[in-house]
Amino acid sequence: MKIVAVKEKKISRLNFFIILLMLCSCASSKKTFDPNKKFSPQQLKADYDLFCNILKESHPGLYWYTSKDSLNYYFNAGYKQIQDSMTEPQFRSLLSYVISKINCGHTTTKYSIAFAKYLDTVKVPIFPIAIKFLEDTAVVSANINKRDTVLRPGVIINRINNIPITVIRDSLMQYISADGYNTTHKRQVLSNGFAFGSYLKNNFDNVKSISINYSDYNNINQNTAIPLYKAVKDSAIKKQMAATPGPNRRERRKLNLKNDRALRIDTLKSTAILQINTFTAGKRLKHFIRRSFHTIKQQQLKNLIVDIRNNGGGDVTNSTLLTKFLANKKFKLADSLYAVKKTSHYGRYIRNSFIVWPFMTITTRKHSDGFYHFGFYERHYFKPHKHNHFDGNVYILTGGNSFSAATLFAGALKGQRNVCLVGEETGGAQYGNCAWFIPDVTLPNTKVRFRLPKFRLVINKNYAKTGHGIMPDVEAIPTTISIANGQDLKMAKALELIEAKE
Repeated sequence: MKIVAVKEKKISRLNFFIILLMLCSCASSKKTFDPNKKFSPQQLKADYDLFCNILKESHPGLYWYTSKDSLNYYFNAGYKQIQDSMTEPQFRSLLSYVISKINCGHTTTKYSIAFAKYLDTVKVPIFPIAIKFLEDTAVVSANINKRDTVLRPGVIINRINNIPITVIRDSLMQYISADGYNTTHKRQVLSNGFAFGSYLKNNFDNVKSISINYSDYNNINQNTAIPLYKAVKDSAIKKQMAATPGPNRRERRKLNLKNDRALRIDTLKSTAILQINTFTAGKRLKHFIRRSFHTIKQQQLKNLIVDIRNNGGGDVTNSTLLTKFLANKKFKLADSLYAVKKTSHYGRYIRNSFIVWPFMTITTRKHSDGFYHFGFYERHYFKPHKHNHFDGNVYILTGGNSFSAATLFAGALKGQRNVCLVGEETGGAQYGNCAWFIPDVTLPNTKVRFRLPKFRLVINKNYAKTGHGIMPDVEAIPTTISIANGQDLKMAKALELIEAKE
């Protein structure tokens, strides 16, 4: 027995050291992520061919706004650009340029998961100025550098590094997807936060400063140079933040929900302001919407402002519920909603492709046109809610960020007697979009991802297919003066219309 025990002990130790050796070997062989890694032309071309083939097979609106000949020209032109090795950002930029020519705002590219994680942790110098792009003007809307007394909100930017800002804008818009021919959405994408700088970052590698030509408040052209902004690791602000306890998990969730949706009431103006920045599931929106209209009914308010300027869409059941509390007649979501393919030959590259077949089998039927129609939404009419329905004056604030389900909401109510749309053209198309079920596709070599809509939705076949969003009834567009003074012209216009009715 003693001999057996010794052997088992020796074997146990031997296994321990083997496992330890294997773990050490794995740890030492694990490579850190290299953002500058280059992929060979062969790898890039293989991914690019797959990219084109999947779009041609499954995209429901590939030739909706761009002819087949024109789109094939861009596909071929993109392939010819692959002459040498590329990094992931370079290849993604190429795909973004080509995919934008489809003119589908739901078809966009993404970095690989690994690259996205890298960007979340790395500290890179950024362009410190946020710019609001008006139709013919670029205006400073914010500046990270609070000590900069020159480039303040309201200052007009004319040139960056001696390149006209309009040339830079038009160049960057070539990489942004939008529904149809909508430029309002593209300008707004560049204007969101400090997005303009992120689009430019590849052009500012290894530079210490950027030259800016601007027009000051007296409309005098001047020049200045600004450094890129670098976050300081151990700044006094960070130390102070570290010393101050932040909100706990429950408090953070409440803050996030408040940012996503809020109700404010002005009893003096008998007005409720309902701000809904998303229709995404998981935000307790149904409960919030029902509770809000209960409160509005209780207080017998006459006016309602619904702010969807920053609502990029989400779950259509949420947007439909909101519509039910405001619509004065039954409404449909779609005249047609269909997919071109039930399954894909490239399912192994498509996220959750295993659920596509049962989903399509349950929800769709193949029609004589060869497409798989989602018949429920094509036939079903939704009825307005009777309980707590609002029949007063409704003002819906819209803009370039109003997209997807937010456009369905605005479109269903446009033209209603007591409804007025205030602001700018919506980012989502009035005629329809390609959305509903949008899995990610991951290309095998570069791991770059792109979104692949499965359904094509025509909201109303009687609308003209102009390639534009829903136009406001009353236009309210920011100006250099309103940006300089921090004024919200859209909200001000809605309140002005309410006062005029009084």
